[in-house]
Amino acid sequence: MTVLDALILGVVQGLTEFLPVSSSGHLVIVPELFNIPAPTVAFDVFVHLATLVAVLGYFSRDVGRIVLSLVAPRRFRDRKEVKYWRRLFVWLVIGSVPAAVAGFALSGFFESLFDSTVAVGVFLLVTSLLLWGADLALGRVRREPARLDKMRAADALIVGCFQALAIAPGLSRSGSTMAAGVFLGFDRPTAARFSFLLSIPVIFGAFIFKVNEIGEAVAGTSGWAYAVGALAAAISGFVAVSFLMRYVREHRLRGFGIYTALLGIFVIVLSVV
Repeated sequence: MTVLDALILGVVQGLTEFLPVSSSGHLVIVPELFNIPAPTVAFDVFVHLATLVAVLGYFSRDVGRIVLSLVAPRRFRDRKEVKYWRRLFVWLVIGSVPAAVAGFALSGFFESLFDSTVAVGVFLLVTSLLLWGADLALGRVRREPARLDKMRAADALIVGCFQALAIAPGLSRSGSTMAAGVFLGFDRPTAARFSFLLSIPVIFGAFIFKVNEIGEAVAGTSGWAYAVGALAAAISGFVAVSFLMRYVREHRLRGFGIYTALLGIFVIVLSVV
């Protein structure tokens, strides 16, 4: 992998990690279309870690308050606020369990899917259905959408299950978890916020799981390429999460659904022709 290859893949990863269009799917498709060496799992996890920096930067206030509620609760004047941030921490732990179990138990199966562009195309179509379904569900809800302080353990677990399924390439993690949140009665900004916060432990966990492979790659000839890819992913990731958090306040998700549907059909046709 050259530095230019890593730069392209880093930008693709950063933009598509937080937009509901599947970063893993694009990291399979882009190399096929532009004759770029397919990224290794280590590179994929490494640029995911870079996007973790982006989401930590954007949600630094939320993360900081969660940490303070656990280690320095007296910094808060209101005990209700402490309880809120501690509960959010628990919901994030619960929501991370399904992906951890699936990633550990089924890692070989999920990695095999990265070799199939047809599978990527099919899962992109599933992403499209989820995004359209979320819009339809939100349109039919007559009551006031729930806020994050109304979340229950079961809600966090359900969103986490959708996140676990999104390990498959082409099935957007952010799209799946946002759709799950909307299905459960939350509005789009709330669902997006929890989705992004939920990405923090999962991305970090994936990094720890593959840390040996990453260390060997960075120490070798791909070191500079990995560094450039990571920097590109971090910058473009911050831009993407900032854009999407503004976008979902006023717009529906179906535009991304149209994109993933067209891309999925294109990939399937290209794979079988």
